[in-house]
Amino acid sequence: MSNSFFRKKSIEKIIADHEQGLADDHGHGGMRKVLGVRDLTLMGIAAVIGAGIFSTIGAAAYNGGPGVIFLFIITAITCGFTALCYAEFASRVPVSGSAYTYSYVTFGELIAWILGWALILEYSIGNIVVAISWSSYFKNILENVFGFDLPDHLSVGYQTAKHAYEAALAEGKPVQDMIYATAPKIAGIPFIINLPAFFIVVLVTMLAYIGIKESKNTANFMVGLKIAVLLLIAAIGIWIIFTDDLTGNWSPFLPNGMAGVLKGVSAVFFAYIGFDAISTTAEECRNPQRDMPRGMIYSLIICTVIYVITTLVITGLVKYENFKGVTDPLAFVFDSINMQKLGTFISISAVVAATSVMLVFQIGQPRIWMSMSRDGLMPKSFGKIHKKYQTPWFATIITGLVVGIPVLFVDDLLMTDLTSIGTLFAFVLVCGGVLILPRMANKPGRFNLPYINAKFIIPVVVLLFTILFWERIQLAVSNINDEGYQEVLFLVFMVVAWLIAVFSFIRNYSLIPVLGMLCCLYLMIEIPAKSWLVFFGWMAAGLLIYFIYGYRKSKLAGS
Repeated sequence: MSNSFFRKKSIEKIIADHEQGLADDHGHGGMRKVLGVRDLTLMGIAAVIGAGIFSTIGAAAYNGGPGVIFLFIITAITCGFTALCYAEFASRVPVSGSAYTYSYVTFGELIAWILGWALILEYSIGNIVVAISWSSYFKNILENVFGFDLPDHLSVGYQTAKHAYEAALAEGKPVQDMIYATAPKIAGIPFIINLPAFFIVVLVTMLAYIGIKESKNTANFMVGLKIAVLLLIAAIGIWIIFTDDLTGNWSPFLPNGMAGVLKGVSAVFFAYIGFDAISTTAEECRNPQRDMPRGMIYSLIICTVIYVITTLVITGLVKYENFKGVTDPLAFVFDSINMQKLGTFISISAVVAATSVMLVFQIGQPRIWMSMSRDGLMPKSFGKIHKKYQTPWFATIITGLVVGIPVLFVDDLLMTDLTSIGTLFAFVLVCGGVLILPRMANKPGRFNLPYINAKFIIPVVVLLFTILFWERIQLAVSNINDEGYQEVLFLVFMVVAWLIAVFSFIRNYSLIPVLGMLCCLYLMIEIPAKSWLVFFGWMAAGLLIYFIYGYRKSKLAGS
């Protein structure tokens, strides 16, 4: 029976069905092939540059100072390893489904289901975070541009207001004017919902429902506007920094050393989430084996350059220590130097940025469910293609509900951590899956992952890491009974890292996917342990659904 949990799909069968137009299994002619390299690159930029650069970059700058650019580069390299692995898979398995389809080919059905369930955290739960960020900027625009004051109890989530109220009570601060205390009550319960966040989820879902071509055009427009705004910020910022002699703000460059820089890992990684979303649109690419790898890698390079320049500009205009608690750093910077109109314009741009991110994710999630439905792991309704719009219409509607209903009430902090864990988990399995793929001869026009033997390199890297963190390891081991979950996670990582090093030496693994696995695993253990508990609960619920429905209904069950 255990073998049936790991039954695999054949790459040859997937591609054969894809080429014969049998992929949708519903006789509606498949999906439109309209995406090229430029479209995929712009979709990648649309997914990556969004809530992160307009919000979390402030916290990272406060902890690391101008030197946080090193963390952006380190994170980009980590994502780069993963992007190359995604590109290798995308060039071999050019169908919708992203990491889900890739893991089905390499690890088998159970792991594919686990990964598909985890990807809901990246796409759907991630969109909840972005929608909440969108709501904050939109409320500012309503007030500053249109003079309309949306009531606070209609522009924030219930859990967010409640947590703020309880924190104030614990600190002995006055609470009579807080949202949780002043909101109207229904049956004694404060009526607090985030209406703007719900509104944008409905709007984006409608656009994703209409079709990929229309979504592509909208995403391309928003990316163009977003990049233009960031270039404007860079040009004005650099001019002011040098004409007003503000270069002293870059000193010290590393005020808290690399330890301070590394405190921003979570915030910076969230700023990179999304580049893999374009792999879910493989069936809508004109030439996925050639174009998709290029699109992912190009978008990652462009985003890194933009992040580094933007970070240098904001830390040059305003001293890093002023970013404490700032959630709208780009607008804050220009407000601080008496350029309020530009700050308002940046708020408008943040709304555009967040919208483009939501659009890409809202397109990606239904296509993963569509792939799972084709395999029999989810009901057939999730795989239905709309006759007119040629989109997975039912899965798109369900995605809208999964994002739209919670966004009215939830707090974004836990959602951010869950998004990061789900995404990194997918990255680890994609990198690991590449190690299992059989070697193939290079073909013109198809991406091929460069092979570098990790036999000696990885053991040396893990040894150096062990020496560097030896004091932390000793403390964690000697106080194992008193340590929190966080240090236990670190010790587990060290054990796994050495196991990977041993297998790399024995089996001559490829260097790039192994480095991708190690980097992503390390970032995972830096996420708060309480979020891991919620993650395990989420995965347990997913396994329950698989054993009740997916295992029995799988198309591979009878083969």
